[in-house]
Amino acid sequence: MTVAEFCVFGVVALYLLTIVPVKWIGYRKYDNAKPRDPAFYDDAIRARALGAHLNGIEAFPFFAVAVLLAEFRLGPLRLIDELAVLFLIVRIAYVFTYLGNRPRLRSILWNIGFTINVAIFFLPLIKGYLPG
Repeated sequence: MTVAEFCVFGVVALYLLTIVPVKWIGYRKYDNAKPRDPAFYDDAIRARALGAHLNGIEAFPFFAVAVLLAEFRLGPLRLIDELAVLFLIVRIAYVFTYLGNRPRLRSILWNIGFTINVAIFFLPLIKGYLPG
């Protein structure tokens, strides 16, 4: 397995780790019979954790497809790996800015992450123009 493929798993783990601690810490108020109860997410930090979690779910498919397509189409593996690691780092920072209620920085990080995904996606197309 490549580093980028491990990063695909890391992105899944990240969006799960974004919500699990909030539910665990608030276990007395969290009802597993009603996991989507809006009342549980009335608290600001819980609401932001849910938002970061949902955004992680939304960001995952494009990232996974971009990595797999780039690898299947024989893009430069080292660059795919490096960009995938960078994407994971940006996503971690994104979660912290979401939880920390920093919307402007969060938007900047989201855009950086999206740009990284686009770059990974198009690496096979431009591989002939890259050095090495």
